[in-house]
Amino acid sequence: MQVFEYLVLSLYLLALVLIVIYSFGQLHLVITFLKHRRSYKAEPPLEGDDVPFVTIQLPIYNELYVVERLLESMASMDYPRDKFEIQLLDDSTDETVEVAAKKIAELKERGINAEHIRRPERKGFKAGALGYGLDFAKGDYVAIFDADFLPRPNFLRGAMANFTNDKIGVVQARWEHINKDYSLFTEAQAFHLDAHFTIEQFGRDLGGFYMNFNGTAGVWRKDCIVDAGGWASDTLTEDLDLSYRAQLKGWKFKYVDEIGAPAELPAEMGAIKSQQYRWMKGGAEVARKMLFTLWQSKASLSKKLHGTLHLLSSSVFILVLLLGATSVPLLYLKHEVFGGKVDFLLVPVTALLCSFLILALFYISTSMRREASPVEAIKRFLLNYIPYLSISMGLSLHNTIAVVQGYSGKKTPFIRTPKFNLKKRSDSWKAVKYKTGKISPSVFIELIMAAYFLVGVFMCFRFEDYSIMPFMLMEMLGFGMVGFYTVRHTLMKQRA
Repeated sequence: MQVFEYLVLSLYLLALVLIVIYSFGQLHLVITFLKHRRSYKAEPPLEGDDVPFVTIQLPIYNELYVVERLLESMASMDYPRDKFEIQLLDDSTDETVEVAAKKIAELKERGINAEHIRRPERKGFKAGALGYGLDFAKGDYVAIFDADFLPRPNFLRGAMANFTNDKIGVVQARWEHINKDYSLFTEAQAFHLDAHFTIEQFGRDLGGFYMNFNGTAGVWRKDCIVDAGGWASDTLTEDLDLSYRAQLKGWKFKYVDEIGAPAELPAEMGAIKSQQYRWMKGGAEVARKMLFTLWQSKASLSKKLHGTLHLLSSSVFILVLLLGATSVPLLYLKHEVFGGKVDFLLVPVTALLCSFLILALFYISTSMRREASPVEAIKRFLLNYIPYLSISMGLSLHNTIAVVQGYSGKKTPFIRTPKFNLKKRSDSWKAVKYKTGKISPSVFIELIMAAYFLVGVFMCFRFEDYSIMPFMLMEMLGFGMVGFYTVRHTLMKQRA
């Protein structure tokens, strides 16, 4: 066997083994969720006026289209007006400043305790803004919402009821989606995010494993933030970083499934990629920063193992890209070098199928929890599972670049995901002010990858070997959609 053949086979098997290991970690979370979900019970919302004082922090940067609805949502909280304050942490450099100032003045006239806070310097991005506002915060509890969130009026009463002891440092709510049905891409994002909260966050909480604050739609105990060392801007996911620092110091986090906070999903590919880049690179940066500390801690082995899989989860995209890239030459080697032996890929294909089945259980368990009936749950699963997997595969190159940069220590600015106040299909983002930059050279590689997997599909027909053809088709469609819509959406916005 030649060096190239060894290399291809070794890389394929390495990626496959690591994906299977990660899949079994996800399976354990599914089992934990299914085992304990019926015993879970959220606390009833607080009643009356004898409630803790809460500071609501709203970090924004150039959010012209959503800042007014954000502030109005906060002002509509069913909470005593003398028991909460609103901090609009505004780092904007455009008309958002004037729009926000006018809305803040209106809220004050209505008796709402709201402040428009402008830093002298935008240092540390979102983490810097949160830390700056914390110095002025009057509350012992801090609720945080990103610009695209519209929590229901009972949010604070429900969340605050779950601080049942002094060691609970965070109460995290579930994200909901105001524009889930806007497009195939928003449906795929909602499909995955629902699973993240239903299985990953819920499962980690029920199993006593480390979880994370999701950056928004949650409430922190101020003492927890301070004790853990405060907000840090040395990673792009300051929420994940502070979450692990706090939990390693003994603070407990609580996920509350009954409290949902609706938000806007990014609808155009540039915004989706921007968000994915920040999440993936930031996750790798936090893993680089915290993984050794995690294993030095006195946490149980199960917590360390789940914490490791959690911190390294963004690396799965490297494995997906590697698995896909090696599958085409491996198919060639099977038939042209090894004589097309039937059992050559039997174990790898079986292992890959096992991972797909575990992932299917992961998502169908979510749909059964979230939908009104089993029929609706199965329908949603069948309509979204394959499209979601294809889009994820198509994003694997983009996300791999982000993860590699995160592990290498390369510093990049915090680029926020623009929001356009999209609620229904007729709403448009095409003529809006905020652009998502030029077309990256990596987009052309994505289109080349689509052609590469098209060759793989033809090879399946040529060799009459259809064992991995579904995988090839999903890769081809995924890279094709991601590359095509990145170009299309960018050009549409540039022409608007």
